[in-house]
Amino acid sequence: MRTQPFPARSPADKVEDLVYFGRMLDKIRAHARGELPEDYVPNLGKGFDGRCVRFLGIEYEDLVARVQQGGTDEQILDWAYGAGRKPSEEEIEIWNAFMRKSGWKDDVTATVERRKKESGLTNRDDIETMFNFIDADEGRELAP
Repeated sequence: MRTQPFPARSPADKVEDLVYFGRMLDKIRAHARGELPEDYVPNLGKGFDGRCVRFLGIEYEDLVARVQQGGTDEQILDWAYGAGRKPSEEEIEIWNAFMRKSGWKDDVTATVERRKKESGLTNRDDIETMFNFIDADEGRELAP
């Protein structure tokens, strides 16, 4: 478990109606400031970041360049919708549910269990998803 505050919000937090997007922006900004923990750097643009940009139909490098121009999270999300695609309300609902449940009885379950073991969190039966793990590992209350 991390002992210092992490410079990114919970993956469950939303920008407009979309989970995870704000966390990805926080990691991009923290990396630009030199504040992102080194073990996060190799996975920038991959994993959930990669899923998110593919869902929006944009390239990660283009998102990084847009974040570096500044603006609010909402302005950057609007840019992403224009540069890529704006998912329907139903697609966003499906995305949010999929992301919140990733690691719960699926192909990511083994990763959640491995990460719990590596972080000394094997006693935490409440950690069932990757979002749960991320929140617990970074010292936050688990998101509902």
